[in-house]
Parts: sequence; C-alpha cells; structure tokens
Amino acid sequence: MKAYSELTLQERRDELAKLQKIYQDFHSRGLNLNMARGKPGKDQLDLVSDLLTVVSSADDCVDDGIDVRNYGNLTGIPSAKRLFAEILGTKPEEILVGGNASLNLMYDLISKAYTHGLLHSERPWSKEPTVKFLCPVPGYDRHFKISQSFGMEMIPVAMDENGPDMDKVEALVRDPAVKGMWCVPKYSNPGGIIYSDEVIDRIARLKPAAPDFALMWDNAYCIHDVFCDFIPFRDILTLCREAGSPDMVYEFASTSKVTFPGAGVGVMAASIDNQKYMESLLTVEIISYDKLNQLRHVRFLKDKDTTLALMKRHAQILAPKFSAVLDALEAEIAPLGIASWTKPKGGYFVSLDAMPGTAKRVVSLMKQAGVTLTGAGATYPLGIDPLDSNIRIAPTLPPVSELKLAMEILCVCLKIAALEKLGV
Repeated sequence: MKAYSELTLQERRDELAKLQKIYQDFHSRGLNLNMARGKPGKDQLDLVSDLLTVVSSADDCVDDGIDVRNYGNLTGIPSAKRLFAEILGTKPEEILVGGNASLNLMYDLISKAYTHGLLHSERPWSKEPTVKFLCPVPGYDRHFKISQSFGMEMIPVAMDENGPDMDKVEALVRDPAVKGMWCVPKYSNPGGIIYSDEVIDRIARLKPAAPDFALMWDNAYCIHDVFCDFIPFRDILTLCREAGSPDMVYEFASTSKVTFPGAGVGVMAASIDNQKYMESLLTVEIISYDKLNQLRHVRFLKDKDTTLALMKRHAQILAPKFSAVLDALEAEIAPLGIASWTKPKGGYFVSLDAMPGTAKRVVSLMKQAGVTLTGAGATYPLGIDPLDSNIRIAPTLPPVSELKLAMEILCVCLKIAALEKLGV
C-alpha cells in the first residue's frame, strides 16, 4: 500500500469509492459495538466471583476485633489499610480506605478545597479570585469534568513519552492561582505512558507559589501490566516528603479494574497531617464507608503477591484484545501514513492520533456504523482538542471477535476521513 499523500487525485477518488462501498456494508448490518469506556469484560468479572462469598457468616465479619457490620473506623479497617499500603508502598497510617471508587474521593477532596480549603489554604478556594489547574493532555476526561464542574481555569500541558512537559509545569506553578495538577503516572489515560524517573523527581521537587497546591496523583493503573511483568513504581509520598513538601500530594487508587467496578474499594494515600485534616471534614459527611466490602477485599486479595497473581490472569484476558487493536492499526493504517498511536504495555487504553482535523469525522462515521467510541476531544479540557486528532480506544469490554470487527470498521473510517481531508 502506498502512503495516501503519494496517491494521485484519481487514485484517491478510486480508493474512496471502494471504501465507501465497504462502509455501506458495515452500516447496513445494524451493529451495536462499544469501545467507549474502559470496562472489564465478563470473563474478567468471572475471575473474581469468589469475592461474593468470601465473607458468608456473622463470624466472618469480625476483623482485628472490629465488627465490620457496625459504625466506626471512618478511614478504613486496619487490615485494609495494611493491604493497600503494601500495594502502594506507603504506610498504613497514610491510607484512607473509602467507598467504591477513587473518583469519588478525588471529587470529595476538590469539593472540600472549595468549601473549606485544604490543610495549608489561606481561605476556601471558592473565595479565590481564580483557581487554575494543570491538565496534562491527552488526559482523563473525568478529571477534567471535576475541574470544569467547579469552574476552574484548566491549563493544558503537553505530554510526551516521558510524561508532562516539566519546563512548562515548573513555570506555571509560579502563579499562586495554580492550585494543582492532575496526573496518571503509570499507564496514563489514554496514552499508556509511564512517567520517567526524571519527570517524577521534578514533580516531587515542585515549589508551587500556592501553599495549598494539590498534586492529584491518580495511580489508577499501578498494577495493570498487560504485556510485561509487574513494573514497580516509586512512592510519591516519600519523594515529596524528602523534597520538603509532604502535604503536597494526594495519591489515589482503587480495585475498580481488579475486582468489581462499582463494587470495589477506593483509596487515598496522603501525609498523616493531611489524613487528620480530611478526617475532620469527612466526619461531618459520613459515619463510615462500607467496611464489609473492605473486608471482602482483604480476604479475597490477601496481600500484594496474591493481588499481582490475579492481575496476571487479567492480563492473559486483556493481551489478545490489545493485540487485536494494535495489529489492525499496524496492518491497515501504518503503511498509509495517516495516523499514529501508542503501544502501551499495560493500562486500559490505546491513544490514537488521526490525521489532524478528522477525529470528529471518524467518531461520527463509527457511530453511524453502530460502533461507539469515546467522544472526539474528550481527552482535552472542555472537550476541545485543538488539532481534532486524538481518539481514545478502549479495547477491554468487547469479546475479541467483536473487537476485531470494530477495528475493521475503525480502519475504514480512518481511511475515509483522511481521504476527504486530503481532497478528492
């Protein structure tokens, strides 16, 4: 196959006519395929079904002398703190074990920053003239939605294979209105990038002008290796403490893609002083999170080694799905020179950059053919991708057979949009 840029006008017209016939065939099938969100597939959920029965009697409900059916232990039962501290490489006293999702803990932290301020805030963020937040892009749409919901000014920061542009970050945090930054340091959403040691060190050594700068360290995919053995990650709490900013960072993780999404356990790791301050605010909001669910997870996951062994079984299910995406792009799109994409070793997404000016067209064509993708632009604040290029592919939910069909359609749509852009 020749690169599309090398085709003559007539060759482009002939190619487009051929592709439109293929597309119409797909369109006529009445398909209903979904690659929009990073949901585990049924076979992954079946892996963890023993979670439903691991606590099955009243006697099972006592842990460390605590009856988990009752009130109390707002910040989590001790055994759950120990488990997640081991997984994250932190101390149990730095762990808050919350409800079923880390996103809720992130939202709650930002909400409390607006209503009460954080530990070192001079006043609640709602009293600030302007609140700005740094948003590495392409990034996680739900992070940006949190910032948007509070009226923050979101500042995009470009990502490369090492992480955010730290020269820009270090310059921007000199502004006291910059109150924080979103980060997904391992297998970033959507690019699958692992922040380099240099980038992590520079982040930990940041000296923001805002005393209450919140480094939102969303370690959502910390144990989600797919094509490799577990890649250890560094404890950001220790790094910030050693750099003299122990209260700057809030680390988040969950079991949403380890056990049951929507019925997992969310975790926040932060300094002891931050934990005490957050507990003083949370105690007005909630008496305790679901300790029975925390105990189920402790009994099922047991320890870090057992958890990593489970993640290996997840990886065996996910690897063929990621391969289906990457193989299709390599075979059908790479020779044409019309797109580029990441090749992550883990996480839940593949980040695809279509020909600039075509992402919305590709997503629209896919929708008309019965395939749902994350909206074009969703990986940028306010949904505005300045190049109209980035598309997030979530390969985890569909069976491999459906995924291969969806990728056939995606490749056709990428080609049609590129030819239209080149001019026919």
